[in-house]
Amino acid sequence: MEHALSPTTLSELRRPRPYPAVSVLTPTHRREPYNAQDRVRLRNVVSEAKRQLEADPAVTRERRAEVAAQLDQALGEVDLTYAEDGLVIFAAPGEHQVWSLARTVPERVVLSDTFLTRNLVSAQVSERPFWVLSVSADRATLWNGGGGRITEQRTGGFPYTRRNENFDPERLERFGDMPSTFRDEGTRHFLREVDAAVGTVLRDSPRPLYVTGEQAALSCLDEIGDVTRRALHIPHGGLAHGTPDAVWQAVRPVVEAEDMRTVDTVTKELESARGRKEFAAGVDEVWQNAREARVRLLAVEENYRVTVRDDGDHLLPASSDDLDAREDIVDEIVEQCLETGADVRFVPDGTLADANGIAGVLRY
Repeated sequence: MEHALSPTTLSELRRPRPYPAVSVLTPTHRREPYNAQDRVRLRNVVSEAKRQLEADPAVTRERRAEVAAQLDQALGEVDLTYAEDGLVIFAAPGEHQVWSLARTVPERVVLSDTFLTRNLVSAQVSERPFWVLSVSADRATLWNGGGGRITEQRTGGFPYTRRNENFDPERLERFGDMPSTFRDEGTRHFLREVDAAVGTVLRDSPRPLYVTGEQAALSCLDEIGDVTRRALHIPHGGLAHGTPDAVWQAVRPVVEAEDMRTVDTVTKELESARGRKEFAAGVDEVWQNAREARVRLLAVEENYRVTVRDDGDHLLPASSDDLDAREDIVDEIVEQCLETGADVRFVPDGTLADANGIAGVLRY
């Protein structure tokens, strides 16, 4: 199952497909007893997708059979042992994907000529993704972090392993092990390559970068690095050969402290915007401004969800049973704001109590 949504991947998902491109969404659960019915619910929603394919006169018999087969393959790849809060299946002629999300989604089936991506986008932003680069004299490992987990990233040439190692034991003995290692020109050349490689990754998928390593390695990067010099350094050796859990335990305090600083910054920006009358609060007011591309900064509480209906002028409270209900309006707003260049920040529940869970700083 997929987890990491890069800009390149998102662009590919948004590419038009031959009709029908089927999007199947269902909430899932991480723990018992709530996850007991996830398998049945997933099979039911996939069956509903097949029923809609059967009932759609625009879908030929051959195309229907092909997409149904893709749905079956996707269903077979789902491992609910590692379920999070939502699951999305994409299926179209000749392809399928399964995405596990750390954010709940409404149960729905959509047939279109593109996949429904707004829930993926919102989930990705809410996870506050980051990169961790762990360096040593002979290895550099890149880790993909967010949503309370770390996984190794095996793209962009990572993990990097130093070639043609030829350390001089007598030199190491004379100068004192690791410090002399990082004065070695071969090591410095290796770290320059790593710096350039992580720079390429950041251009393709920009996010905060943390660098771990022995203090001598971090000092070397301060001297020779470009991208890594500007990253947040965490003095902790051994993680280039470490486990995901060891990396997470090392970076977690720093990541959480950075998150708290971000919340403080967002709160101050919202208060300042209120004084300048460049402030929007509540789902209807924020939605109106988002559609006009007026939102510069969007703040959303992490678990804020609301079901509404659109009467043409405003969003009104609705029940999920209403035929025109929009259960993922918050995800729509998040995607709309990102599309118009806004900065989107998720904050802890209760932070925006006086704004009903969602607020924005306006451009004008």
